[in-house]
Amino acid sequence: MKTTLVYISMLATLALLPFAPLHAQKASSAADPYLLLGTYTNSGKSKGIYVYRFNTSTGEATAVNNIAASNPSFLAISPDKKSVYAVNENNGPGTVTALSFDKKNGSLSQVNSQPTAGQSPCYVAVNPNGKFIAVANYYTGNYLVYPVDKTGKIGNAVDIKQDEGKGPNAQRQEKPHAHATIFSPDGKYLFVNDLGTDQIMVYHFNTSTGNLTPAQPSFVKVKPGSGPRHMTFDASGKFAYLIAELSGEVTVYAYHNGQFKIVQTISSHPADYKGTIGSADIHLSPDGRFLYASNRGDANSIAIFKRDNTTGELTNIGFQSTLGITPRNFNFDPSGNFLLAANQNSDDVVIFQVNKNTGLLTDTGKRIQVGSPVCVQWIP
Repeated sequence: MKTTLVYISMLATLALLPFAPLHAQKASSAADPYLLLGTYTNSGKSKGIYVYRFNTSTGEATAVNNIAASNPSFLAISPDKKSVYAVNENNGPGTVTALSFDKKNGSLSQVNSQPTAGQSPCYVAVNPNGKFIAVANYYTGNYLVYPVDKTGKIGNAVDIKQDEGKGPNAQRQEKPHAHATIFSPDGKYLFVNDLGTDQIMVYHFNTSTGNLTPAQPSFVKVKPGSGPRHMTFDASGKFAYLIAELSGEVTVYAYHNGQFKIVQTISSHPADYKGTIGSADIHLSPDGRFLYASNRGDANSIAIFKRDNTTGELTNIGFQSTLGITPRNFNFDPSGNFLLAANQNSDDVVIFQVNKNTGLLTDTGKRIQVGSPVCVQWIP
C-alpha cells in the first residue's frame, strides 16, 4: 500500500474516453502485445485504465485506448485473455469490476461490478481454471472469492474470510491488512499475504465451488514487523518468493502442496542503506534466471538477484534506480526484452532494456507519461 493513503468514496463508474496519443509514436503491429496500465485516479491526473501496443523489439509504446474507472489500482487478466478484472480501491464501499477486452482493437468495455464487502480492495487474482477470482481488501483485512462466467461476468461472492490480529508496527500493523490473494500454480490453494498480522494464510481451494477451507497448518508465520506484501512462484512451482513491505526483505520458500519451508531471507536494499523502506512488487524474469524486487520509500529502486534454479537461492547482483518516484509495480514484456517500472508519484512508466545474460537493466530513454500508474499487465 502507499505510505499515505488518500481515497475517494465512490462506486466504480466506467465509460470510454477519447483516444489519448503519446508523442513520438511509431506505427504498431498486430503482432505486438497489448500493455495495460492501472492507475490511481484520485489525484485527478488519470482517468482509469490505459491500453497500448508495445513493440517488443524497440520498446516503443503506442497508445490505443483508455476507459474511465475509479482507482483501478490492480488488474488481473483471465487465462483466455478475453477479460480484465480491476479492483476499485476506494475508501468507501470497494468494488471489483469485470471488463471485456477486444483483441482486434484493444478496447475495454464494462461487463459488471460487485461490491467487495470491505474497504480499499488492492489485489485481484484469477484462478488458473478461469472460473473464479479472489479479491483482498487492504483496509478491512478481509477477502472474497467470486465465480465468473464465460463472458467474464462476476457473480455473487461464494466465500468471504476475515483475518484477525495485529503486528508490532503500531502505525502499519494495528489490525489485519490483507494485501494479496495468490493462487497456487495448480489452482488448488489460495494464499493471502496479510501485511498487518505478518502471516500468509493458507487455504484449500475448491476448484468446483470456490469455497475455502483452512489448510493444516492454516498459516505461515512471517518475521514480526516485516509486513508480507506480494509473492510469486517459479515456473516449476517448487519455489515461492515473498517481498515484505516494511522490512524490505525477500524470503525464499521451498514449496510443495500448500507447505512452505524457508530457504533464505535476503535484503532488497544495500547493506549500508539508511533511508525509509517501502518495498512493493516482485517478479521473476520470464526465463527464471533472475528475480527483481521494487523498493519505494527513499530508495526508488529495483533490486536485482541471480537465482539458483536448483536451490532457489538468490545472490544480489545490483540495484537499478527506477528514475522516478514510488515504483509501486513493474513487469516484464512477454518477450523478456524490457522491464517497465510504474512510478506512481512521478507520473511515468520508465522502460528499461533487460540484458538477458547479466540480468542488469539499461534505461532506453523511453517513457510513458500517465498519471499515477500503479499496475502493469500484458495481453499477448
